[in-house]
Amino acid sequence: MTTHGGFEPVFCTIVPPHVLDKLAQAGDPALAGPARRTLQRDAFERTQRRLTTVIGATAAAAGADGKPLRTVHDARHGTDLPGHKARGEGDKPGKDATVNRAYAGLGATFELFLQAYRRDSIDGNGLPLNATVHYDRDYNNAFWNGEQMVFGDGDGEIFLDFTIPIDVIGHELAHGVTQYTANLTYFGQPGALNESLSDVFGALIKQYTLGQTAAEADWLIGAGLLAPRVTGTALRSMKEPGTAYDDDVLGKDPQPATMDDFVRTGRDNGGVHINSGIPNHAFYLAARALGGHAWERAGQVWYDVLTGGELSQQAMFVDFATLTVKAARERFGDGEELDAVSKAWEQVGVRTL
Repeated sequence: MTTHGGFEPVFCTIVPPHVLDKLAQAGDPALAGPARRTLQRDAFERTQRRLTTVIGATAAAAGADGKPLRTVHDARHGTDLPGHKARGEGDKPGKDATVNRAYAGLGATFELFLQAYRRDSIDGNGLPLNATVHYDRDYNNAFWNGEQMVFGDGDGEIFLDFTIPIDVIGHELAHGVTQYTANLTYFGQPGALNESLSDVFGALIKQYTLGQTAAEADWLIGAGLLAPRVTGTALRSMKEPGTAYDDDVLGKDPQPATMDDFVRTGRDNGGVHINSGIPNHAFYLAARALGGHAWERAGQVWYDVLTGGELSQQAMFVDFATLTVKAARERFGDGEELDAVSKAWEQVGVRTL
C-alpha cells in the first residue's frame, strides 16, 4: 500500500508547451505574440505553484455532502487570482456565457465523479470547486494550479474560449483527483499517465453529460477549441492519437498510439502530453470493445486503479496496465472486462505482469 500526500508541486495546462513553442515561432506577430506571453505566464504560474506547495495552501470549507460548492470568478483580463466573484453556487445564470459554461462544467465534473464513482468532489470530501475566467489577455491556455481552475479567452486566431469544450474543464479538474490520490510524478511515463488519466476522465465527463455510448463518442479532447483557420479538429484524439491536427502553424499532432512510436524527449517534462497518447489509446480500445457507457466498466477499472492505493507515484505504463488487469478481475471476474482490458494494452504494446 502506498501512502500519497497529494501535494506535489504540479502545474497542469491543457495546451502542451510544445504546441505553444511551435506557435511562438510563427512569422506572424499576431500568432507568435500571444503564444510567447502565454509561455511566460505559464512559467510564472508554475513557480507560484511551487511556492504554494512550500508555504501551504489556504484551507477551504467543504460543501454539503453530495452537493457541489461552486464559485466562478472574473479576472477581467488581469492575472490576480481568484478575481471578482461572478457567480456562486445556486445563483441564476448571468449574461456572461463564459461564466455560465465554467459553472456548468464544474457541476458536470462533480456529477460524474459522484454518480459514477460515489466520490464527493475531487478530494472525496466535498472540496469547493473554484474557477477564474477571462484570465489575462489573449491567454492561450487553461490550467489547474493545485487549488482552482483558470481559463483564458484564447487569442481568437488559433484558440477560442477555453470554457467551450467541457472535457477541458473535466481534464483539468481530474488533475486535482490525481493530486489527492495517486499523486503521479509529473515527468516521463508517470507524468504521461497523469495526463492520460485527465484525458480519460475529461472524455468521460463529456460523454456522461451528452449521454453518449463509447460508440457514439468522438473521443476528441478539446473539440471546438481550435479557431476556424486551424487545420485540425481538437488538441488530441484518443481514438487515433497523432491525427488531431496537421497545421501549417501548429505543425502535426505528435502523439503516438503504440509503444513502437514512443517519443524520448527532455521537453514537456519528458513528453507527458505526447506519450499520453499510448495509455489514452488503450483506454479507448478497452471502452470500445466493451461498448455501452464507457464510465461504467472501463472507467470504473481506471478509477479503481487511480484511487486504490497501490499505484506508485513513479508508476510506469507496465505498472498501471498490470493494475488495470488486476482491478478488472477483482471487480468483474474473469469475463469480457478482463479480456477487453488485457487486449487493449497488448494492442498498444504495453505488457502486463
